[in-house]
Amino acid sequence: MKTTKFKKVLIAVDYDETSQLVAETGFSLAKALDAQPVILHVISEQPLYYSSYTYMRELRVDFFEDLKKSTQEFLDKTKKHLGDETVQTLLKDGEIAETILSTANEIKADLIVMGSHSRKWLENIIMGSQVEDVFKNTSIPLFIVPTKKHE
Repeated sequence: MKTTKFKKVLIAVDYDETSQLVAETGFSLAKALDAQPVILHVISEQPLYYSSYTYMRELRVDFFEDLKKSTQEFLDKTKKHLGDETVQTLLKDGEIAETILSTANEIKADLIVMGSHSRKWLENIIMGSQVEDVFKNTSIPLFIVPTKKHE
């Protein structure tokens, strides 16, 4: 029987408080597989309200640059928390599932780790599920960390 050697594990995190659990689980899994952990955060496009096109452009640039800076700080803190400076971090922007999939292919990830937030059924219908979108469109194994908050 031929076994697959896992070389890279892509760990997708967001700003949810459960991201630490996802990062820790993905990191532990990567280390157990003797693979390189790569932590990814995707900034998704959010609509901005504006009164004029010129003002909107300035607001968008300022907002996006501040968001990128604070997100990189978040990734740096996550890497520090894991206690391994060799962990690679990536910050990308775009549609979340699509960007996770393209990044996984770009870095030749052998495994994708994501958290699944517990949402009500109506929210899943309206917002969709990023995990489900990744699952439906990848041939790369997907490890899902349940992040449901217990009462």
